[in-house]
Amino acid sequence: MSVVAFDGAARPVAGPEVAVNLSNMHRTLAAIGERAQSGEGFTLFTVNLDHVVKLNENDAFREAYGRANFVTADGWPVVWLIDQAGSGLERTTGADLLEPMCRQASELGYSIYFVGPSPESQRKGLEILSARYPGLKIAGAEAPQLPATLDDALVDAMAARVEASGARICVLSLGAPKQELLADALHRRSPNIGFLCIGAALDFISGHASRAPDWVKRAKLEWFWRLIHDPMRLTGRYANCAFALVKLALPGIFRKSARLKLADPK
Repeated sequence: MSVVAFDGAARPVAGPEVAVNLSNMHRTLAAIGERAQSGEGFTLFTVNLDHVVKLNENDAFREAYGRANFVTADGWPVVWLIDQAGSGLERTTGADLLEPMCRQASELGYSIYFVGPSPESQRKGLEILSARYPGLKIAGAEAPQLPATLDDALVDAMAARVEASGARICVLSLGAPKQELLADALHRRSPNIGFLCIGAALDFISGHASRAPDWVKRAKLEWFWRLIHDPMRLTGRYANCAFALVKLALPGIFRKSARLKLADPK
């Protein structure tokens, strides 16, 4: 049993727990840079409500989150739930993180390996990033078609390719839970490399997906923008996310659902 505080009051809970331990973009970039330069690997996930839904349904996903070194808050509901006590938590998404991380990598000299998304989106996205950050070192890139269940031989071979490339950071853009499960499996084979899950960031950069305008993001309505642009795919997902939000906001009633907290980095 663990204890989580949303409003300053400790409460016993029984569900799986996710500890957000990087509170803003500055600290996230600092953690990535320090680990990349020291050769100490990590996994970094960005938790949102869709992840919370999957944590309650997928044992392997929950275990991968439990082993993650770093977790940021991706989504305003996550920030709101954790920050009711005034911790100063800020939203840090994979889509927002990729470009400043590439800028930092170009300045500090560490190289990056890219996995996913599609071949065309990856190619175009990396062309744009290379043009924007001339010092960026791309150690390698691949866009695999992964099976529903990860195969040990496949993960072993990919880990060998990433290690042979000399990359300090491996960026995965495959969607949840596939990217987190793969990052966790790769990190256990290659503990000196950092594995960072960024979702659709390369699709946004390449133009293969359209992100909400800044005014929509400032209004905290990015979810609505996505819904009206892809209702068939997202209606069911967002209904599940809404129910997850209710369960997170009422932990005394829904004791067996996932929990969120703010913690120090591992």
